[in-house]
Amino acid sequence: MRAAHGPRRSAELSLDAGAFPIAVLFGPSGAGKSTLLRCLAGLDRPSAGVVSWRGRPWFDATTWVPPQRRDVGFVAQHGALFPHLDVAANVAFGLDALSPSERSRRVDECVARFELGALRHRAPSTLSGGERQRVALARAIARRPSLLLLDEPFSALDHPARSALRADLRRWVRELSLPTLLVTHDPSEAMAIGDSLAVLDAGRVRQSGPVGEVFERPLDAATARILGVDTLVPAAVLRATEGGAVLLAGGRELAASAPVGITGEVRVCVRAEDVALLARDPGGGRNGAPGRVLRVDDEGAFTVVALDCGYPLLARMPRRVFRELGLGEGDAVFAAIDEGAAWVVAEG
Repeated sequence: MRAAHGPRRSAELSLDAGAFPIAVLFGPSGAGKSTLLRCLAGLDRPSAGVVSWRGRPWFDATTWVPPQRRDVGFVAQHGALFPHLDVAANVAFGLDALSPSERSRRVDECVARFELGALRHRAPSTLSGGERQRVALARAIARRPSLLLLDEPFSALDHPARSALRADLRRWVRELSLPTLLVTHDPSEAMAIGDSLAVLDAGRVRQSGPVGEVFERPLDAATARILGVDTLVPAAVLRATEGGAVLLAGGRELAASAPVGITGEVRVCVRAEDVALLARDPGGGRNGAPGRVLRVDDEGAFTVVALDCGYPLLARMPRRVFRELGLGEGDAVFAAIDEGAAWVVAEG
């Protein structure tokens, strides 16, 4: 897909359905994720460009295929079930081209696959949020589309329902070998569901690839910020090492993984969960920096510690681990940073 939508937004996106069954379009609010998805579904019409799927043009200078003729399933954030139809009738909607017997068989198959048997004759108004989204997914897949489009389908659900439906969705999509494009701004959701990831910002794809690779190795500082990297340490490259570099950060040497040939002023990406706090500097050239505790934030099962190490740094750990350290605001610590977990990126 190459498309412009309005005078200032444009994007180019490709989905390799064979290598990566579940592709995630990830980015902050306003990045253009939902707009791209709606252009693919035919719900919005680009002002210019090309939209095609498996070699068939859906939109270009001379072609416009309306949404009902695109072989896609679409699920929005709130499912949009028909309130006057029960669960079975919602699943059957859009199957009018089938014979009555085939339509009934298809509905039975989807009701069983999506575990909707007990809800079959219920009205949407009587369902929980998770149940409504389960029905919406069943309805989208009942048509046996060649592409499934999901626009933040879990964002309105509570945590237990969200976790269960994520796992079920991944299983269903794999069982059906159904190429899927999921829009989300939730990093944990992208990691839990996706095979590949495209990072979108201001309508443009900044980076794409296997989901773990993109999260672990952002290409630049701007992409790292979008991906939720907790700390971007300003540093200067002193010398290259095998697979990495030694940098000057906060007046102290710091080792990190780095792309070949990177030089000059850079940023070091450090995720808070990759920082270990020690009561004192262990010596022996341990990678990291001495610092002082600035603030302690309780996040339920985890504790986040804000540090001053000559540069701001965050550490995240289980509450039990933090309690055992016996640290408080103002205490001196050593922040140990795994060289393999820290990654050098260009400023950008």
